[in-house]
Amino acid sequence: MLKNYLRVAFRNLWRHKGFSLLNILGLTIGMSACFLIFLYVKFELSYDDFHTKGDRIYRVVTDIVNPSETLHFSVAAPAMPVAAKRDFPEIEKQVRFDPSNILVRRGTDIKIQEDKAAFADSTFFEIFDFPLLKGDPVTALREPYSVVLSETAAKKYFGSADPMGQQLLLMGDGHPGKVTGVMKDMPENTEVKADLLIAMYAGAADTSRDKNWGGFGDFTYFLLKPNTNAKALQAKFPAFLVKHIEAMMKENNQTYTYILEPLKDVYLKSDRGGTVRGSMTNVYVFSIVGVFILLIAGINFINLTTARSTERAREVGIRKVIGAERRQLTGQFLGESVILCLIAFVISTSLCAALLPSFNFLAGKTISTGIFNHPSYILSLLGIGIGIGLLAGIYPALILSAFQPIIVLKGRFASGTRGLLLRKGLVITQFTISIGLIVATLLVGFQLDYMRSQELGFNKDQELVLDTHGDEHRDALKEELRRLPGVQSVAMSSNTPGGGAMNAYSIIQNQKGEMQVCSPDLFFVDFDYIPQYQFKLLAGRAFSGAFGSDTTQAMILNEAGIRMLGYHSPQDAIGRDFSQWGRKGKIIGVVKDFHYSSLQEVIRPLSLRIEPGGCNLISVKVSSSDLKRTIAAIEQSWHRIIPYRPFSYSFVDEMFDQQYRTEDRFGKLFLYFSALAIFISCLGLLGLSSYSTLQRTKEIGVRKVLGASVCGIVRLLSKDFLWLVGIAFLVATPVSFFLMKGWLDSFYYRVSIYSAWWIFVLAGVGAFLIALFTISFQAVKAATTNPVKSLRSE
Repeated sequence: MLKNYLRVAFRNLWRHKGFSLLNILGLTIGMSACFLIFLYVKFELSYDDFHTKGDRIYRVVTDIVNPSETLHFSVAAPAMPVAAKRDFPEIEKQVRFDPSNILVRRGTDIKIQEDKAAFADSTFFEIFDFPLLKGDPVTALREPYSVVLSETAAKKYFGSADPMGQQLLLMGDGHPGKVTGVMKDMPENTEVKADLLIAMYAGAADTSRDKNWGGFGDFTYFLLKPNTNAKALQAKFPAFLVKHIEAMMKENNQTYTYILEPLKDVYLKSDRGGTVRGSMTNVYVFSIVGVFILLIAGINFINLTTARSTERAREVGIRKVIGAERRQLTGQFLGESVILCLIAFVISTSLCAALLPSFNFLAGKTISTGIFNHPSYILSLLGIGIGIGLLAGIYPALILSAFQPIIVLKGRFASGTRGLLLRKGLVITQFTISIGLIVATLLVGFQLDYMRSQELGFNKDQELVLDTHGDEHRDALKEELRRLPGVQSVAMSSNTPGGGAMNAYSIIQNQKGEMQVCSPDLFFVDFDYIPQYQFKLLAGRAFSGAFGSDTTQAMILNEAGIRMLGYHSPQDAIGRDFSQWGRKGKIIGVVKDFHYSSLQEVIRPLSLRIEPGGCNLISVKVSSSDLKRTIAAIEQSWHRIIPYRPFSYSFVDEMFDQQYRTEDRFGKLFLYFSALAIFISCLGLLGLSSYSTLQRTKEIGVRKVLGASVCGIVRLLSKDFLWLVGIAFLVATPVSFFLMKGWLDSFYYRVSIYSAWWIFVLAGVGAFLIALFTISFQAVKAATTNPVKSLRSE
């Protein structure tokens, strides 16, 4: 019996190859896209969930409140965890983690500026689950300058040789560091990441770090004892701070607040950032898109299955006459539907395996090394496929198996209005989703273009940046570069636009004449920096070597800085007093606000000061002509003056591009998945219009005989579907407006969704034209068919 059912099922599918292909193709694409999105979402949600003690690990973050603003730091003072471990028995262990970029050398041949290095306390491997392949996790970072390498770093520095006990020269002074451990490469999905770990202390007697309450640079983590209430512990911190630094907070007119963040929430839910940062909004968006794509594919499958079910009425009538029971007929229809879904599942699994490397590239990270590494995910996909098959087959199975055979055999069977209304409702649903995705795709692209086209407030063209990492020969290198052909100007600074800024405790005279405590961002610069980047002066003057006091007693603020101090005019701030990190002097100028961080962030108050000792970056303005030769000459000068450091460079415009790389990937993935959703919708519409045309073959022949034109017949066949697209547009517009407004609100500098009304119109027109083209393809074919063939079709 089962063999007979399968034979009939495959025979029926083969007889209607076109509809079977549309069903399989649409469902395959939908399941594949949904599965890849599911892998992405699961990966994003999996950050740091592999630590066995993860539920007890918390990151310590800081709020600093002063009279001007509240600063939100992702780090804590170095002394805080040491004192807290001593004062609170609830804390089992603490660790400080300080990512750094240091020079690492081995012998004379290997010299690498290691950007994946970090300093860490000896408790690092006791808190986090990063397995050591060699070495003792308890003692590996106990001795000064102990080094633990990842597998990749061990091969990079030592090849196939055993690195244990070997030495590396660390930092500019070349201090010997002994390799005491080799760990497995840290997984991609961790917020605590490094390839080279160095013991936190430079020496056993150096305990100044443990007493430093004013500096903020270390990521700090607590491992709490079992059953500890993190909120209750956090509530004890204010009294703890009063005990240790009440005098310092009063003197600085600042208040510290320490907050505990669960480790598993840091990557997606913290707004303070970290070593890496994800977006919960993007996870929600892709989850919704994945569900929508699968929903559209399922709708197509159900629509086409139910639409074609009426063709089987006479077959069912004959089967019932010769004794077929209702449960047998129900099983037949459900089985055929599930078979189609199983075929789609097999193709989808193979397609996902082939597309995974490309998907990893688009996502910018290794989401998965292979889909068969996730058998539970594949079983879930199989379950979804079978579920869709059962859902699609249940309507024809129950309806067709229930009617009286005599009615059908007499030719009086007709599909009911309920089935027609169901199919129309499903078409409206899928085009509502499609139009919403078109709106979202256009708005995402519009926002990205808006950020890239904004006036930054400075000239970033042809600005090449070298990081000397504080090398003692950096001044000599600057003077050497200034004389090279193709170099227009050279400047030095601690930061460049696009690279963020450090924060500085300051006391600056405000509009009322009071000395106001504040914490503006800070750039250390030289005399050439402002003219080279062409910052616009609004009041006062730039730094000048003609004024000896400028090297120690001068400050320049941006517009945001003078607004913070209450000045109504830039000129009012000139000549006012400041005190910052041991320097005192006068404000000599005000520059127009410029974007030195991402356009997702508001421009903060910024101070600029001359401080030669703090300028590690060399900005080189190069000519666009023969750029390759100029860079080669710069590299030769570097190797001659700083031979023990590897040469590398970047361009300022590239730094800004890197800031938007995450948004670019988001936009591209969104575009591709939206295009797939629209394509699947068109497949379904093509199938329904083809079926509708076949049902009206004789009517079309009669109309042609009576003189109907091709355009008239196309219009007749199209209007029933196009008005469904119109209803979908009316539903999609307010929903997509509300959702995309929420997404845009995450950007400080953003397009106005109200001024982008044309995007909604364009999306509606686009969906209408796509639907019209899809329907017309079949309608024109039917309208141009010889009417004699049409009239003979029945």
